[in-house]
Amino acid sequence: MSEPPEAIAGVANVDCTGMQALVTGSTSGIGRAAALALGRLGADVIVHGRDETAGAAVVDDLAAVGADATFVAADFADVASVRGLADTVRAETDGLDVLCNNAGGLFRDGRLTDLGVERTFHVNHLAPFLLTADLLDHLRDGARVVTTASAAHNGVSLDLDRVGRVESYSGLWAYSHSKLANVLFGAELARRLAADDRDITSNSIHPGAIPGSGFSRFLPGPLPRLVGALDAVPGVTSVADGAAELLFVAVSPRTADISGRYFSGQQPTLPSTAARDTDAAERLWTFSADALGVDEPLAEPADP
Repeated sequence: MSEPPEAIAGVANVDCTGMQALVTGSTSGIGRAAALALGRLGADVIVHGRDETAGAAVVDDLAAVGADATFVAADFADVASVRGLADTVRAETDGLDVLCNNAGGLFRDGRLTDLGVERTFHVNHLAPFLLTADLLDHLRDGARVVTTASAAHNGVSLDLDRVGRVESYSGLWAYSHSKLANVLFGAELARRLAADDRDITSNSIHPGAIPGSGFSRFLPGPLPRLVGALDAVPGVTSVADGAAELLFVAVSPRTADISGRYFSGQQPTLPSTAARDTDAAERLWTFSADALGVDEPLAEPADP
């Protein structure tokens, strides 16, 4: 039997009693594994997903280890639904210590959401941007924001014109571009939090290439079956490994004072050149607020 995520992350002895955590996309895959690990460490957890039955099962599993858990359903392609999630978090907790922006998707077909934005970009970037913005004043001192990105961000540059159309749609490009947005967002959020003198960290992570994460179901043709078969291949990143990456940044004492970094293999790692472009990060921040029709959160200019 493989080690649990908290052991892999070296945080099995961290006491999270009294902490409140929100893990988006936590009804399956690494989000579920991370949520259960946080519960075992003593945290109270808000579980998020779209499937009520799956959400109830995770809540039951958390209750079995003594954690106080709540499930909140929200569709990340719908602005009102994301806002409803934030409202529920505010109503159900007196503050948030850990926000794991983990939910995401890779879609075969190109589709615009009601905002006129390609769905992958909306779900993977705009939704966590809005959720984080709506919860900024609910984050406690010392809180940590962790955004699940991916090494897939390599090889693309920010193209905000392309997210408004679906002609010649490429699901893999859209996914990679949204993951670039995740890395840029995590770093820009850190800069703006620091400029606002907030005692909150923001980092992004690469959880690994994980067959058991469920993402293969979005791939075309025979690829879902082939990727699924990799579960049995030694050395392939497991769901527990991916969850450990989240936990390491979310609760490890070793990462408590690190902000604005991209983690891979439980180490701060240099992301792509495009992901280190602070001008692009500022453009993305402004574009995101405009697309959502909200004021820029933490609007003070970022410190390069």
